[in-house]
Amino acid sequence: MGSGAFLVIGLGNPGIEYQFTPHNAGFLAIDRIAGEHNASVVNRRCRALTAKVQLAGREVILAKPETWMNLSGISVGALVDEFDVDPSGGLLVLYDELDLPLGTLRVRERGSTAGHNGAASVSGALGTDEWPRIRIGVGPEPGVQQEAFRRGRDYLLTPMSKRDLAAIDPVLDRTARAVEMVVARGVKAAMNEFNRRDPGDAAGK
Repeated sequence: MGSGAFLVIGLGNPGIEYQFTPHNAGFLAIDRIAGEHNASVVNRRCRALTAKVQLAGREVILAKPETWMNLSGISVGALVDEFDVDPSGGLLVLYDELDLPLGTLRVRERGSTAGHNGAASVSGALGTDEWPRIRIGVGPEPGVQQEAFRRGRDYLLTPMSKRDLAAIDPVLDRTARAVEMVVARGVKAAMNEFNRRDPGDAAGK
């Protein structure tokens, strides 16, 4: 896996009003990892808030771009250059996925951006979609909040209910474990371990 710094970047929007919205699942995951290591994501660098932690014996830079979601690639590209990281082997991006149910996650080595503006910005900045990612499900339950869900953007930028926050809490812990496994053993190991584990989801989507 190499010995240099490893970048783990969560996508979201800056500002307290967006902190607990579905679109900020990536930021919430970064904060969860930082909290487990008594780190604060407060250092400003490459238009992102960053922190340094040790995962699996390796130096890991946690980052939350401050560029707004749709321009995430500006910060991600700058961080990749700053730390001289190969996106396919030293970068992991965490972001929300409306097409996955709340409380689930998917680890991927690469892939299309599936309409996610933040992911599209990252691919545009890096000039490739060959970068590992963890997609954190934020889709509402069937029959729940369907009107808000149809509005898409409004749903993503509306603060989550207490029930939804309770549902996303364990997946943030699982995301933290998946990140550790990616750093320690690589993306394929994390895919094998975490993509088959989501409760009540046999589709393997």
